[in-house]
Amino acid sequence: MKIVRIYTGSDNESHFEDVEVELQVAGDMMASALEPAHGIMFRTAPPTHYSDYHPAPKRQYVITLSGAVEIETGDGTVRRFGPGDVMLADDTSGRGHITRVVGGQPRHYVFIPLK
Repeated sequence: MKIVRIYTGSDNESHFEDVEVELQVAGDMMASALEPAHGIMFRTAPPTHYSDYHPAPKRQYVITLSGAVEIETGDGTVRRFGPGDVMLADDTSGRGHITRVVGGQPRHYVFIPLK
């Protein structure tokens, strides 16, 4: 299963990386290793939401439930995330990234902070 990780590089800027989450056989399904987490937070952002450069407040998974968002890194790369997309926000230092809701609809999403 692929997810996107956003991390701080040696240049103090945020960058994207595609990550393959390893899955193991678990009965008739496949499952990843269990990761320790610290709660879950549900959020809604309006269609006009824009957050200038900021680092992630903590290492966390961000899962978009509905709506769409564009994340822009320091090198100008922009990626769009929609329903079902999973991002590991791991850029807890440096300049961070820009977040903008796109598509004219609110964005509903989940934060899962990691320990």
